[in-house]
Amino acid sequence: MQYQRRKTNTVQIGNVQIGGENSIALQSMTNTATTDTAACVEQIERIVAKGGDIVRLTAQGPREAENLLNIENELHAKGCNVPLVADIHFNPKVAEIAAQYVEKVRINPGNFVDPARTFKKIDYTDEEYLAEVKKIRERLLPLLDICRNHKTALRIGVNHGSLSDRIMNRYGDTPEGMVESCMEFLRVCRDENFLNVVISIKASNTVVMVRTVRLLAETMAKENMYFPLHLGVTEAGDGEDGRVKSAVGIGTLLAEGLGDTIRVSLSEAPENEIPVTRKLVDYISIFSNATFDVEVENLNKCNRTTVEVCGIGGNQKPIVIAQSFEQLKPKPDFVIQNDKFVAQNGSEYQVVDNEENENTNCFVRTSLSKCKFVKNDNFVYLLETETSNPVLEQRIFFKLLEEKGCKNPVVICRRYNETDIETLQLKASVDCGALLIDGFADGVFIQNEGNISSQAVNSTAFSILQAAHRRVTRTEYISCPGCGRTLYDLQEVIKQIKEKTANVTNLKIGIMGCIVNGPGEMADADYGYVGAARGKVSLYKKQVCVEKNIDQAEAVDKLIELIKSNGDWSEK
Repeated sequence: MQYQRRKTNTVQIGNVQIGGENSIALQSMTNTATTDTAACVEQIERIVAKGGDIVRLTAQGPREAENLLNIENELHAKGCNVPLVADIHFNPKVAEIAAQYVEKVRINPGNFVDPARTFKKIDYTDEEYLAEVKKIRERLLPLLDICRNHKTALRIGVNHGSLSDRIMNRYGDTPEGMVESCMEFLRVCRDENFLNVVISIKASNTVVMVRTVRLLAETMAKENMYFPLHLGVTEAGDGEDGRVKSAVGIGTLLAEGLGDTIRVSLSEAPENEIPVTRKLVDYISIFSNATFDVEVENLNKCNRTTVEVCGIGGNQKPIVIAQSFEQLKPKPDFVIQNDKFVAQNGSEYQVVDNEENENTNCFVRTSLSKCKFVKNDNFVYLLETETSNPVLEQRIFFKLLEEKGCKNPVVICRRYNETDIETLQLKASVDCGALLIDGFADGVFIQNEGNISSQAVNSTAFSILQAAHRRVTRTEYISCPGCGRTLYDLQEVIKQIKEKTANVTNLKIGIMGCIVNGPGEMADADYGYVGAARGKVSLYKKQVCVEKNIDQAEAVDKLIELIKSNGDWSEK
């Protein structure tokens, strides 16, 4: 009943060690062309200056892979020895070139051996399936030999958006499929005694991402594997969305001791990612200061049902409480006034400190140490915390409620004293999101005594609920951070699309720089805007490309026309 890191192998990546007893390493990725040595070097230096430990670059083909040596040499000449990672898709030969020059090579099991996805339904017999798996070993062995000879680490990076057709047809678009895609490659590495391996297994959907990483850790342990984990939420977006979504996904796993290196993927300048990752890691580090003298099991699983009290719980969506209405958007469900909670319809509810009071339809302030777990369904718990590990403390509370058969709704109450909105967003996303993502809690109440506007605090609460897939109140943008493959001004396009869809609340829109993860990572998006070629964009409805190679100048307007023509434009 105390926070502790998962035990892993130690992997050497240049002058940085991952896993074992080492600190969590921070990463980012360039978005400059890998053939432009000067631009890459300048951007890498900015990332390192912000505190980045490792930097990744895309290598689409042999030219980019060969130029990694020039980038490496230029950095070393400037006294910058940060380890570089080559990001490879579709071409094993490019991985073999890059492995000679950089400290780590990332390959994607979804397209390293298997052909590009066609989204055609193909049935594999067991014999055909095993024959395809055998090809993995044959194709991976040359790369492992080169990595061994050059002391190059390997990252096996599975993306939800680029699972192979073979995996998709056997397992579907599931965490189990993602894990098996990874394990096929890990088994080859283990059999060849190549252990200098780091794993990433990512998704833009935070619920899928969290479940998949947990399942991977369990699966590896069953097969006696303890490779370090790289954590990230793909296509998280920018601004508040990108920070909250990343903190909900990454923070949930870090709070459980999973994760040895992380990247917060923002659709912004790459160096902006590092301070965010640093704040996340620093916040999680204090969790180890709390210990709980109680034993409960299955802390991540919520099987309890709740009754509806004060319009909270039961079948209702999780609610948001704010300190005042103040024309906030979205409008909170309740506000606090003179020790009472007032609902939007004007109904007032007392806030008390005793579960055994005679009031009905009230709120009871409590915490893990104070709660008596009285079986009385007439009140809502307002759950506060008293320790430096609020996530574990409140998980234990929920499991004890379940064990004792208490069906009261619970609103998570977190108090902060922050003057920086980013810090507040990250802390609240970890504290509340880690519980919401597993189905715990019936609402959130975020209070802040620092100089941050009520609107910003309220927006953070609703963003956390949406990031945890518990309540949708606005359009969700699934946008990639950009890399050397990006075929247009990603940040400008995101801005344009957000401005034109600002009043739309019912959609998920994918904004992807290229085709590598485009259609797949937009698996649950309603519409997609994907870079197809230089100056050209393709538009998608779900995973179906409906307009190809549109001029970028008119692509945003065409996207809006497409949404409206399908009857999906609904303004709040």
